[in-house]
Amino acid sequence: MSQQSFAAAMTDLEEIVRKLEQGDVPLEEAIDLYKKGMELSQFCHEKLSNAEQQLISIVGEDGEKQPFSANTGEM
Repeated sequence: MSQQSFAAAMTDLEEIVRKLEQGDVPLEEAIDLYKKGMELSQFCHEKLSNAEQQLISIVGEDGEKQPFSANTGEM
């Protein structure tokens, strides 16, 4: 799964959720889908956390790193 993109993982996760919400999946398959969904959820969460960490500090016009305030969107 580490080679998978965030977008592909989200698409797979959405498909799993759709199948589980339909409710006509055999129990064994539902358990497997749930496990796979949890793995995909963790993968996506890690990708988002990494992206957030990269955005915490941004480079200003002078080339210096400046803290980024997520609440205001300002430096």
